[in-house]
Amino acid sequence: MDKILKDLFLQLRFYILLLFIAFSTACVNTKNAAYFYGINDTTIRSAYAKVPEPVIYQNDILTITVSSPNPEADLIFNAPNLLGTASGSSGGGTIGSQTSGYLVNPEGNIQFPILGNIKVSGLTKNQLKDRIREELINKKLLVDPVISIRIINFRVTVMGEVKNPTVVSVPSEKLSLLEALGMAGDLTPFARRENILLIREENDQKIIRRINLNSMDLLNSQYYYLKSNDVVYVEPNAARLGSAERSMQLWPMVLSSISVVAIVVGLILR
Repeated sequence: MDKILKDLFLQLRFYILLLFIAFSTACVNTKNAAYFYGINDTTIRSAYAKVPEPVIYQNDILTITVSSPNPEADLIFNAPNLLGTASGSSGGGTIGSQTSGYLVNPEGNIQFPILGNIKVSGLTKNQLKDRIREELINKKLLVDPVISIRIINFRVTVMGEVKNPTVVSVPSEKLSLLEALGMAGDLTPFARRENILLIREENDQKIIRRINLNSMDLLNSQYYYLKSNDVVYVEPNAARLGSAERSMQLWPMVLSSISVVAIVVGLILR
């Protein structure tokens, strides 16, 4: 019986050793694990890596503030607009904790005080500012109005091989790809840094781009800064996939050995 126990324990140790080797050999190449590997001191003139001006789309939530030399006349345009249905009209309740603003409806419109229905989808914030200002002046509602607009649901989704997959809210409407990855806890050692997937929706089209974090080209890319509703997906590398596959193969053998040892020990202790 002692010989049987000894053989079983040796077998168990063998499988555990195999499992340890499987995990420890799933190492990551240092070159592929580093950002911008091999880049020396330099200065880059970013011709394309500029913060894109936010474009307004359906389901965006806007805050619009109007000010002029006549504060009393401004009040009607700055009354809280509580979010309700997807129509974007005022009233009807709130979304979240007392969120107010103008929800762009599926047709791309909002209902603005006195001015009524305004088509906003596809416009930049500056274009919408100019349009509202022009209408207020033409209708003789305000003199020299100043319009301020923010997109308050500006967000980016980061998922895949990051430490904390998350939806990042961006109050400043400015976020780079590197900042988004940092806010998601950075990439894991098993991430494919040379093949980050960016999914962007514009004008009813989905734009898909592959980004290499090991290349200096990113710093001068039009995709360095993200846009609202962008999705960043980080793929696992071969080490992660291989490790998972080996684990699936070895675990049944290890568990089987443990079960046999437990049964034999139980019989001996009876």
